[in-house]
Amino acid sequence: MKRRSAGQTCAMLGMLLASALLCGYIESLIPISFGVPGIKLGLPNLVVVITLYLLGPKEALVVSVARILLSGFLYGTMFGVVYGLAGGIFSFFIMLLLKQGAQCSPVTVSAAGGITHNLGQLLVAVLVVENRNLLYYLPVLFFAGFLTGLLIGIVSREVLLRLRLPK
Repeated sequence: MKRRSAGQTCAMLGMLLASALLCGYIESLIPISFGVPGIKLGLPNLVVVITLYLLGPKEALVVSVARILLSGFLYGTMFGVVYGLAGGIFSFFIMLLLKQGAQCSPVTVSAAGGITHNLGQLLVAVLVVENRNLLYYLPVLFFAGFLTGLLIGIVSREVLLRLRLPK
């Protein structure tokens, strides 16, 4: 198998980051309201999961953090960046542990990522607004994170099965 050059890897990372930004923008256009703040589809996580399995953990972390920072500066707020980083970094490390340690499938990894992303954001919200009553949202956010993470994981698995890229 042929290895990718540094230029090919950089180009692929650029395309994956652009895809994650586009997914985030598309997600912001979808009018979903479940009555609980913070519930989203998690479309950008599709790209993070694919990157984690396709290129590796360093590259996936770069795509995740760069996407959160860039989307926050382009069409978000500073609080959005803080919440996004809290959820994104926490969920990334849980996904990495499951992928490497337990050898889990993209579906399981993504479902856990959806749950822990919401948990990370909720914990930061509790600290920022200094109100533990926000934890009452936890069951709903847990279920929503599991469901959306499961769906994103299924799509990630199907995309990875269909990709035929040189190593």
